[in-house]
Amino acid sequence: MQGAERAAGCAGGDLDRDRREARDKEVHVPVLPEEVVAALAGELPDEHDGWFVDGTCGAGGHTRSLLEAAPGVRVLALDQDPDALDLARTNLAVFGDRVRLRRARLSQLARTIRKERIGRPLGVLFDLGVCSLHLDRPERGFSFLADGPLDMRMDPDRPRTAADIVNTWDESDLADLFYFEGGESGARRIARAIVEARRRTPFQRTGGLAEIVSRATGRAGGRTHPATRTFQALRRAVNEEGDELLGGLAAADHWLADGGRLAVISFHSGEDRAVKHFLQRGGREERWDILTRKPLTASRTEVRGNRRARSALLRAAERLRGRPHQSKGGGES
Repeated sequence: MQGAERAAGCAGGDLDRDRREARDKEVHVPVLPEEVVAALAGELPDEHDGWFVDGTCGAGGHTRSLLEAAPGVRVLALDQDPDALDLARTNLAVFGDRVRLRRARLSQLARTIRKERIGRPLGVLFDLGVCSLHLDRPERGFSFLADGPLDMRMDPDRPRTAADIVNTWDESDLADLFYFEGGESGARRIARAIVEARRRTPFQRTGGLAEIVSRATGRAGGRTHPATRTFQALRRAVNEEGDELLGGLAAADHWLADGGRLAVISFHSGEDRAVKHFLQRGGREERWDILTRKPLTASRTEVRGNRRARSALLRAAERLRGRPHQSKGGGES
């Protein structure tokens, strides 16, 4: 679907609203669904009961897969985005009280597990990054293909938007952000162009930023949009994704049941590296048995049906029985 068509789908009127609702029911096809189920619940007997935690529920695709694969279990499904939770509530209604939906960030995982009194979960899943729900709604400000406000907040209660960053950070900080969080080789040129442009008019729209980035890189017309890495870096900064991941990993280390499984899907080399080092450290300390020495990737068949899967990396590990649970960062109230 082209950007103009996506934008039209958000217009007023009953017909547009009906189209949008129909589209939302299919949004965010989960990546690596079979691999996730195998990693988290593959060895559980059908009658086994207990709780799983989906820390990034989105539209509920992975939660649904887990509930269908293990009929005896329940899922505490979390997301920081209220729009995503509304969609998941509709998509997962058929499972009744087997699913419990709550709004929370990964850094609030330990607090939420304690508050919900579910005990130690059998499995914890994180599917990181941005979902189609965000990209297909220009008003959320994630897409460089359809013009919208320069926002990018997954949690609308966060105080800082992407516009705040591009309009207030100095040139060197912007360049570092684009390079380290986006892997953008033209980071300095882009940062310089942004600073020069904002002197005339502050950035407020995604379309204006995407145009400046495209001009600065001179890469228009390639297979990948020239603003892809810049927008990725801004999204990660707005949502503090690196810190959120570390908080979630610490909570999983503290709360998982003995023999419980952790599965993390990442789409960014820095995220995958953080997960890898976390599990390796836990392996050396005999807290984790690493199940994926190398990350699992999607098959060609899956990628053909879901382009989002092409960069997905899945790592999984099992909490060793009888080993002390890490307390640092995992027990916040």
